[in-house]
Amino acid sequence: MVDGVYTSLVLLEHAEREHQVTVSGPLSANPTRRHRRNEGFDRDDFHIDFDRRQVTCPRGQVSKGRHDPYPTSWPTVAPLIVARFTKGQCQQCPDRPRCASSHQGARNVGFPPRELRDLQVRVRSEQRTPTWKARYAVRSGAEGTINEFAHGHGMRHCRYRGLPRTHQQHALTAIAVNIERLSGLAPAEEAPSARPPTAFQTYLDQ
Repeated sequence: MVDGVYTSLVLLEHAEREHQVTVSGPLSANPTRRHRRNEGFDRDDFHIDFDRRQVTCPRGQVSKGRHDPYPTSWPTVAPLIVARFTKGQCQQCPDRPRCASSHQGARNVGFPPRELRDLQVRVRSEQRTPTWKARYAVRSGAEGTINEFAHGHGMRHCRYRGLPRTHQQHALTAIAVNIERLSGLAPAEEAPSARPPTAFQTYLDQ
């Protein structure tokens, strides 16, 4: 269970293929302006045919060019395939204002390779289900603990030199946190008050 920093498509695929580990975390949705504003056509409205190496737009036009794939500057960023439509296809389209951002140019559609695209679709679909949300809700406890260690006990700075002593600091601090939490528990005969939901739990519920 990780936060959004560790849920790039490359990291998810690598963990599953190389280590047989399923990394669960909020995979970001389509970041385009059209998607955020729910206006016009974004990438998910286009049909991608990997076998024929072409993309079909919502109006039925088929892409005429393709670049396989553009290299990335970061190892955690997925390579991007770009399908291109021509000006002749786009300029006469009645939905051009909702699709192409340029008044003169044509629409381009970028997407990751097939194995990463299939993974992206599957993960985004799963994280909208109640089962995934219930399973991932345990992450809020981890975030709260990390925050308590970092801000309450100065764990961003080591007090000693060397890994053995640093590990000892971590272990002793964890013991102190556990003692602090146990001392704050209600007596056994009293029912503890319900813990208020975190902001992230509220977001998942919504």
